[in-house]
Amino acid sequence: MMSEHVYRVVELVGSSNDSIEDAIRNAITEASKSLRDMRWYEVTGTRGEITDGKVGHFQVYLKVGFTMEGSRD
Repeated sequence: MMSEHVYRVVELVGSSNDSIEDAIRNAITEASKSLRDMRWYEVTGTRGEITDGKVGHFQVYLKVGFTMEGSRD
């Protein structure tokens, strides 16, 4: 039997000086302070900043889905 859920989706942009993975983690960590029941994420894009010929900054665009209150488990 399959669970029935209704999700709401928000878009986030995470950033990091170190890596794409850290940018994802930063976005999820900050979002978890105000969003409950986050269930999944999808990376929809990446970009970065070049400083003095080197990668200086990473940005990751995410869609995050969370279960709406009252949705069945």
